[in-house]
Amino acid sequence: MILGLSRSWSVSGYLIAAIITLPLIAIIAQALVPDEAVFSHLLETVLPTYIANTLLLMFWVCLGSLLIAIPAAWLVAKCNFPGRNIFQWALLLPLAMPAYVVAYVYTDLLDYAGPLQKLLRELFVWQSPQDYYFPEVRSLGGASLMLALVLFPYIYLLARTTFMEQSSSLQHASRVMGCGPWRSFWRLSLPMARPALAVGVALVAMETAADFATVSYFAVPTLTTAVYDTWLEYGSLSAAAKLSAIMLLVVFSMIGFERFARRKQQLFQKQTGVNQDERYLLKGGNAYLASGYCWLLLFFSFLLPFMILFHYAWGYFEQSWSSEFWEYSLNSLYISAIVSVIAVFIGVLLMFIRRISPRKSDLLPSRLSSTGYALPGTVLAIGILVPLTYLDFAVNDLYEYLGYRGPGLIFTGSVFVLIFAFCIRFSAIAIGSVESSYKRISPSLDMAAITMGLKPKALLCRVHLPLLRKGIFAGLLLVFIECMKELPAALLLRPVGFENLATYVYQFVSDEQLEHGALAAIVIVLVGLVPLIYLNRSLEQES
Repeated sequence: MILGLSRSWSVSGYLIAAIITLPLIAIIAQALVPDEAVFSHLLETVLPTYIANTLLLMFWVCLGSLLIAIPAAWLVAKCNFPGRNIFQWALLLPLAMPAYVVAYVYTDLLDYAGPLQKLLRELFVWQSPQDYYFPEVRSLGGASLMLALVLFPYIYLLARTTFMEQSSSLQHASRVMGCGPWRSFWRLSLPMARPALAVGVALVAMETAADFATVSYFAVPTLTTAVYDTWLEYGSLSAAAKLSAIMLLVVFSMIGFERFARRKQQLFQKQTGVNQDERYLLKGGNAYLASGYCWLLLFFSFLLPFMILFHYAWGYFEQSWSSEFWEYSLNSLYISAIVSVIAVFIGVLLMFIRRISPRKSDLLPSRLSSTGYALPGTVLAIGILVPLTYLDFAVNDLYEYLGYRGPGLIFTGSVFVLIFAFCIRFSAIAIGSVESSYKRISPSLDMAAITMGLKPKALLCRVHLPLLRKGIFAGLLLVFIECMKELPAALLLRPVGFENLATYVYQFVSDEQLEHGALAAIVIVLVGLVPLIYLNRSLEQES
């Protein structure tokens, strides 16, 4: 689109991109500061274990999520069986469940003192752990399973959408050539879904690398916990920054490898939805197997943890329904609301500049601003504290130079630091949502508006914003729930005496007292259901 876009728009786009990429620059700069003692000690002792555990965790979670999600996505998209309409949206529900809550619930169920092992000992008259073998829940494998149960919907959603958009003519051709459902899936549907699966795996890997609470609760040392421990226990910000740089190298290398692997892959297909008559009709045992698999997946990933949370909340309602609960709930709500509005504003502004600017250089701000989501919360916390601490000291030094008393830590000692961190991390979600809506707006509308003499501001307010309302609303909801759930950044950056629902619940989980925080956890889950239901309805309308 060619429009007389003033330089002020471009400058504002680059300014936003510079602010969002500031933590990344700060981490690299801080990592270059010499800190031989602490980092050398880590390198010689535990760092290889941290790196190996991180890579193994990412591998097993991605593999487990793929194995769980792909069959469910293909069944829902390509087959008719009892309960299909329910599973189409219900299998997204685990995304609303914090992974560390699921980890605590299953630890409580499966641990030596839990009800399952108690039942086994009573049935088989076992007296001690030496009498039988039971997998260790608090282990790398246990953490991988917990994360896979929560994160598989990322792959499920993308795979289901891709399977539904695959050309029906190709499916008809496979039937004519004698391919049954299984051969059609293995030889046609799965290879064509590879780009979507790769994106889903990348999302799962980034979320796994960013997880702190689950691996910390399961005592699995990873780079995320190493950053946390190095910073708070060793007191070495430089060593923590070096570990953060290693984490970023792992994440970006994995994303780059995935894109390099499919750089020459091109898929062309007519994107027509799969209607009722084109799906495979499953009967008898196959129908029961498909329905049973989806029910089991939904039960173990969402229904069982939620029912146990509800049981805890009901039993400890009087203790949980307190002034602290209301205070922390309001803290979460107002911070999430502020961040959602700011993130969507950033997304609309950057995508508007990208759409109407004739300069290729104006494509860069939106791309740079999307890198914040790749920063794990612990890494982001370090990247933010470094520049904001310098800024706080500079402000106080200026006050003292002018003969006034300094205002204190106005940036790092207030909720500003949380809002700033959340905006950097989740602006990418808003940008993606707005970009998706922009793709549905015909460029001819812009040309007509320009012909009528509309300036950029009028074009945005009078033409684009009304047409972007669905994408804006979806972006608001998605950013809101991510802010409600975000724990590592909130845990490290919260001001003294400030708590939100995520940190409140985590404190009880750490103390093995989730019962007292179950009500707060349910609030996080219920709030998270709203954008998931809305997202699913939007996808159903588009398909």
